[in-house]
Amino acid sequence: MDFADPSWLWLLAAVPVTAAVLAYGWRRRLRAAAAWAARSLWDRLLPTHDSRRLVVWNLLLVVALAGIAFGLARPRWGETEQQVERQGVDIVFVLDTSLSMATRDVQPSRLWVAQTLIRRLVEDLPGNRIALVQAEGDGVVMVPLTADGAVIDLLLDAVLPGSLPTPGTKLRPALERALDLFPEGGGKHRAMILLSDGEDHGTDLEKILPRLRDEGVTVHAIGVGTREGKPLELPQFEAGTPIEYKRDEAGNVVVSRLMEDTLEQLTRDTGGVYLRATSAATDPAALISRIQQMEKQSYGSEIVNTLEERFQWPIGVAILTLLLHLLVSPFRAPSSESEL
Repeated sequence: MDFADPSWLWLLAAVPVTAAVLAYGWRRRLRAAAAWAARSLWDRLLPTHDSRRLVVWNLLLVVALAGIAFGLARPRWGETEQQVERQGVDIVFVLDTSLSMATRDVQPSRLWVAQTLIRRLVEDLPGNRIALVQAEGDGVVMVPLTADGAVIDLLLDAVLPGSLPTPGTKLRPALERALDLFPEGGGKHRAMILLSDGEDHGTDLEKILPRLRDEGVTVHAIGVGTREGKPLELPQFEAGTPIEYKRDEAGNVVVSRLMEDTLEQLTRDTGGVYLRATSAATDPAALISRIQQMEKQSYGSEIVNTLEERFQWPIGVAILTLLLHLLVSPFRAPSSESEL
């Protein structure tokens, strides 16, 4: 046996407290009665008093309180087998980890904000298969399609800006790797979520659009950064070293800005949603809603053993004892002799 909501069991602590308060109250009343008249005269002066009835009357209230506490905690016992069909959408996250994602125009960095949003999306989209592709000068599959979101959460901590062997920002190779992860057969249950600042050097994204449309893949994009941008800091390998900025061939400091045109084109041509993220608190509700509305595919069925809810029993006991508490008097009916 276990409890579906054991937090309610704290109410059981009120049971002995209630019993003690009731006992203390009746003892005070009895002491007051004893101070007023000797106990030998109680049968004549208090003909309706019955200590056993008082005990039962108070006990009913205590049992009702215990029944309510157990009922709210929802006890479960007795296993039943159910065949559950798992359905969901295949989602591939494409994360831009190029050096420009280290820019601090959003705090603490573009990459950190993107990592946080991926974790939030994985948590808010349970039951789906998810994958992760890292994008720089090339695309690398970090996690193939899996139902275990904890794997992505673990590997995200190992991602650093400019960590792949091929530097640069080329989104097309990563999108192609992501497309290869989807199983054959097509369908309307495939989605990509691209998180990037939109910078793309040396690739023609228009060449991949026909394949995305033919395979029924919807691309959603989250543009991380600001249009104003900030100078691009070079990685610091030792603490305390002066900050250095990337410079172009003319020696000018390179300012990295959010390039939304590329991202908006991908989403517009595939029917996806585009969001701009200027902080980790950006609300992805529109993107989540669109994915939840997508056609689901079956991942097969499995037998699940579940425990039957038995809250009806303690709640029934509580209702019965409360009714008896209201119907039963703590005093016995006066006899005809006492009335005379």
